[in-house]
Amino acid sequence: MTAAPGRSDRVFITGASSGIGAALAREYAARGACLGLLARRRELLDDLLASLPHPERHRIYAADVTDRQAVAAAAADFIAANGGADIVIASAGISQGTLTDRSGDLEVFDAVFATNVNATVATFAPFIATMRSQHGPRRLVGIGSVAGVRGMRGAGAYCASKAAVRSYCESLRLDLRSSGIKVVTIAPGYIDTPMTRQNRFPMPFLMPVARFAVQAADTIARGSSYRVLPWQMGVVAKLLRLMPNSLFDFAFSRAPTKQGQGQA
Repeated sequence: MTAAPGRSDRVFITGASSGIGAALAREYAARGACLGLLARRRELLDDLLASLPHPERHRIYAADVTDRQAVAAAAADFIAANGGADIVIASAGISQGTLTDRSGDLEVFDAVFATNVNATVATFAPFIATMRSQHGPRRLVGIGSVAGVRGMRGAGAYCASKAAVRSYCESLRLDLRSSGIKVVTIAPGYIDTPMTRQNRFPMPFLMPVARFAVQAADTIARGSSYRVLPWQMGVVAKLLRLMPNSLFDFAFSRAPTKQGQGQA
């Protein structure tokens, strides 16, 4: 159930034009938040803004999340317009199958890490100084993945990038522990989004994206350090973490892979 906010939160979300980012935008708008929404595709941002309650309260920024100067400029504009930010969610992410020896996949590794890892840092960085001076709940939210728990066949770039997001957020949580800013990592399992619809294999415990957004927003409000959604995938993640390498290798060495560059 969607909780009514005690006050109007100021929420900045990257990757906001589709998938998890758009679902979080809709959920926070329903809770009465003032939003800053950043994504590459201006037309999708316009459509999203028009669908939200009180669109005049929100600001959109058409920018590539890997453009650090553009992200910093959007953050500065949002802070100036709203007097700060309460929640910053680095939701932008891309996924593509990769093989280390396949021609062109080194460039794919670069792109995946630039979007999934480096852009998370670039999203948080311009907000921290202002958030340190604020009072009340403050959250920096990284979107990881269950894929970051163990490396999966044919998904080296994506799995490694999401493992990096988790480790980075852990480090940042320690860095900011005395500041009052809480760092939250949300690790989605299979969520019904345009990204997962490209998968060519069964997706257990597939979760509707709107339900994910409700549970993610509640987790962020509590300031939990780490949560896997849906909860069933959290159980799977714990089992994978405990599984000996020999058993893991045997079980997953022939698992289906993500679609790679040039594959139909």
